[in-house]
This record gives sequence, C-alpha cells and structure tokens, in this order.
Amino acid sequence: MLNVVIFGAPGSGKGTQSELIIKEYGLDHISTGDVLRSEMKNETELGKIAKDYIEKGQLVPDELIVNMLAKVLDSKANSKGVIFDGFPRTIPQAEALKKMLNERGTDVSIMLNLQVDEDELIKRLLERGKVSGRSDDNLETIKSRLEVYHKQTAPLADFYVKEGKHVAIKGMGTIEEIFGRIKEAINAVK
Repeated sequence: MLNVVIFGAPGSGKGTQSELIIKEYGLDHISTGDVLRSEMKNETELGKIAKDYIEKGQLVPDELIVNMLAKVLDSKANSKGVIFDGFPRTIPQAEALKKMLNERGTDVSIMLNLQVDEDELIKRLLERGKVSGRSDDNLETIKSRLEVYHKQTAPLADFYVKEGKHVAIKGMGTIEEIFGRIKEAINAVK
C-alpha cells in the first residue's frame, strides 16, 4: 500500500494537492477536516464536541480523532493506499497512526510537507472564506489556527524526519508546479 501523509499549515494546499494525488495514484482520501465537518453538520455527538474545539481554533483531542480514523481506515482495507489529509497533527497521533497501520501490515510511505510563506497562507485562507463561506476562515481564527499549527503541529515534521519519511515540498507557485514536485517525491518511494 502507498500511504501518504500530506502536511502543512492551514491554507497550504493540502486539499487541492490531495485531489491530484488521488487521481494520479488511485488512492483513497481520508480528510480529517471533511469527516469532522460532516459530523458537525449532522450534529453527531463527535460533531458537537469537535465544533466547540474548532470554533476556538483548537485541535480536536487525539482520542476522538484516532477512534474515528481507525473505523474509516478499516473501511478502506482493500485500497491501493490512503492519503491522510489533516492527520496526524501531533506526535501522539503520528504514533497512533503508525501503530494502526503496522497492525494492518503497512506503514506511512511518505510524509509530504507543503511549505508556504505565512502571508500567502493568510491571503489564501481569507480568499477561501469568501468563496466557501467556511466560518473558520476569518482573520482572527486564521491567526489562532496558524499559532496552534506552529506550536503543536510543526514538531511533527521532526518525527517523520527521524522515521526517514519526511519530504519538504515548496508549496508556492502554480498548482501544477507544486504537483510536479509532489510526483517526483512519491515516485521516488513507490
């Protein structure tokens, strides 16, 4: 299985690039954000709890995410591989993902770290908020999310460096240019 973790700050292009990777390599997509938004929209118990955290610009607790994703992962057992979008976001989540995958006879193949300048991230997120109407794409929440990302999530890159899975991808330029860099990285581990 080709298991890809796509990583980067909010607005770095994870969703856009995930779609291209899925199309190119035939992978299944697990987007924590999409799953959580669906849970919130359907007002499930998880959705209600998650909404409270997300509206404050905080991360949803690991145990909620890990339990939810274990079920999603099991539903994709016959796949060519999975792209994880928005997960893991913490070292305990990365360890839990490694354990979940190892128990299923596989592992993370590559961690793509999309690197984008902070001013560009803010610009992209504000624009996305205008287009999508997402309530978490306003300047105050964006700044909070970026702060949370830098404090809690960025150290995750070091975890994957130690695992030998980390590849930095310049996330600036056209969508096609960025995807070209991603394909080079994935083809090197395929």
